[in-house]
Amino acid sequence: MKRCVMLALLVLTLAAPLSAQKPAAQDEFVPVTGAPANQETIPARRLVGIAYGFIWVVLFGYVWSVRSRLSRVEREMEAVSRRVPERK
Repeated sequence: MKRCVMLALLVLTLAAPLSAQKPAAQDEFVPVTGAPANQETIPARRLVGIAYGFIWVVLFGYVWSVRSRLSRVEREMEAVSRRVPERK
């Protein structure tokens, strides 16, 4: 008896999606043709340009920072090498 009930529930569960009705035409996707009226839009070209500009500024800032720290370390190494006598 339990098997029959379980089998019936399984069949009903699997058959439920098959019996679902197709949505009405007004519920389906309708593409938009043009910009909506009275709505502010931002051009994508400007946003992409700003994003690329920001990335380049950050990259150049990072390279400049690494270059300045490296030159400072090189100056310190030269100063230390002048202070330490040469070993033979």
